[in-house]
Amino acid sequence: MEITWYGQSCFRMTERATLAIVTDPYSADAGLEPPKLKADVVTISRDHPRHNNINAVIGAQRGDVRKITGPGEYEMGGVFITGVAMRPEKKGAHQKCTVYAFNFDGLSVAHLGGLAFVPTQSQIDALETVDVLLVPISGDEELNPAQAAEVISMIEPALVVPMGYGPKSKDSLNKFLKEMGRTSPQTQDALKVTRGSLPEDTQVILLEMKH
Repeated sequence: MEITWYGQSCFRMTERATLAIVTDPYSADAGLEPPKLKADVVTISRDHPRHNNINAVIGAQRGDVRKITGPGEYEMGGVFITGVAMRPEKKGAHQKCTVYAFNFDGLSVAHLGGLAFVPTQSQIDALETVDVLLVPISGDEELNPAQAAEVISMIEPALVVPMGYGPKSKDSLNKFLKEMGRTSPQTQDALKVTRGSLPEDTQVILLEMKH
């Protein structure tokens, strides 16, 4: 499968002979020009301008876009999608969001979206096995670098792709890489991955932001 990053928490995931999925398309309020993308499915993790611009996505070859905006189990074109509700334990907290796990023929990708706190182990366990983890690191109403590293240690994915940072928040990326003990991770245009290509130990992959 192939994963392309469009900035913030927005990715496009495609698998040959299955459908295209876009996660968390953002609006201009996020400080970036919203990408215009085609997909069969769009998932929204949080009702916030950085995550909920559904109108930025138009239908791919299968017609209308299916919109997924909350917890549940879904199946589209051979891809199984599980939305897991994330709620902080503190009363009155407003940081709730939905984390999505996508199963592409046995390869599992988890998108943490606008997650802003470290979940409980039981919330993490609801994601089951995660091969590729897309994790926010900015600390701006989302996980900060230390929290992101803690969540990664709980999930133990094979590949980690940080998101939510930009040219003005390279400090967050540097702090995250330090937390992960990485100094020079590989940067690539897109992540192409199969079950057979997964490493034994967790690796951090940096993606170039597409415009």
